[in-house]
Amino acid sequence: EAIDEPRIKMPSSELNRVLGGGLVPGSIILIGGEPGIGKSTLVLQNILSIKSRTILYVSGEESAKQIKMRADRIGRPSENVFIVCETSLQNIEEHISNIQPGLVIIDSIQTIASDDLESVAGSVSQVRECASRLLKYAKESSVPIMLIGHITKDGNLAGPKVLEHIVDAVLHFEGDGQHIYRLLRAIKNRFGSTSEIGIYEMVQRGLREVANPSEMLMSHGGEELSGVAVGVTLE
Repeated sequence: EAIDEPRIKMPSSELNRVLGGGLVPGSIILIGGEPGIGKSTLVLQNILSIKSRTILYVSGEESAKQIKMRADRIGRPSENVFIVCETSLQNIEEHISNIQPGLVIIDSIQTIASDDLESVAGSVSQVRECASRLLKYAKESSVPIMLIGHITKDGNLAGPKVLEHIVDAVLHFEGDGQHIYRLLRAIKNRFGSTSEIGIYEMVQRGLREVANPSEMLMSHGGEELSGVAVGVTLE
């Protein structure tokens, strides 16, 4: 029987819109982007504002102190976000079993490895195996999982193409590292449209939502100038 499950509203309205209205219970979301673009900041500042559920943040790249320092810079202390620095899939599953979280963050999927395989973390077989095991857990427990992923030089998600087929939604977080604006767009979304984008501005205390895109695109918005023409181009 098809039932319309209530979505989990994220604190960021831009993220909710790109997801199609919020996180679907049991879904697995992949967020990709270049190094340093702000993927971890985007996820962290959202989960720090969620007070209604226990969240497990698994980091395979940064130490717990580094994540704590970023959380303090964003400025939102939280008692229900637990950090574990771990790269073994079996150990991560044990932590999940002990904490019973309502949301799991994996940062990043390319650093996680299963002890059942001999290949190194980030290889095709490891990424496929780890993503499949996490998907199985998400579907059986109805706990949503957010994966953070790297992208290659040509802008594609690192790892096997099957990773994009396994997950329910693929979000790209992009922008120029020299500029303050970031775009969040859905490349694939089983629960919503792929035509929505979210716009953020990188500021000292994290990412600020840009609810009105014209403030970013129209530099003379506040000036009453005569004879101004606006052009829209597509490259």
